[in-house]
Amino acid sequence: MSAVLWKVCGITRAADAEEAVRLGADAIGFVFWAGSPRAISVEAAAAIGRDLPAGVRKVGVFVDATAEELREAAETADLDFIQLSGDEPPAACAAAPKPAWKALRLPPGTAATAAEALAAPYADCTLLIDAGVPGEYGGTGQAADWSAAARLAAHHRVVLAGGLRPDNVAAAIEQVGPWGVDVASGVEAAPGRKDPDKLRRFAAALEAYR
Repeated sequence: MSAVLWKVCGITRAADAEEAVRLGADAIGFVFWAGSPRAISVEAAAAIGRDLPAGVRKVGVFVDATAEELREAAETADLDFIQLSGDEPPAACAAAPKPAWKALRLPPGTAATAAEALAAPYADCTLLIDAGVPGEYGGTGQAADWSAAARLAAHHRVVLAGGLRPDNVAAAIEQVGPWGVDVASGVEAAPGRKDPDKLRRFAAALEAYR
């Protein structure tokens, strides 16, 4: 298995971004959806991003944003990836101003065939597999269906999200074999505020996969 990418999402403070990167995070996620408790303005994200070391990827998280909103945010915050976490159609992947990740929400018990059918139209996107919680667009702390995610990871580039914590991320990687892992609530003291000890323990759990 090649090195697993590590994204820390829901960053709202420069100190948290700096600590995550110091511990080895490859990517920092900024949530630009106003309905999230981890929401940040594009301008504030740009200010944090300017101080990140070269090579750290900046991911903008959007929910059903317009093409103009995506373009402006990508330019202002100098994004490397666009994460589409709403109900965007497959065409949104190719139309995004930066390489796109499409969030697919898989509740426990999702059949592998159902997961494949859901993923098939999004061939132009990296797939971010998250928990399926009705009415929510991520950041719930609930786990995705790892068995279905593993089926997808065998044929697609998959970032695994949903309920990852220091005590379960190694097991998740072993079962799913993802290209990357994405953590938000699992390393927080409160929504949008990271816990340095949880970040350190998450980094330690990832060492064997880096």
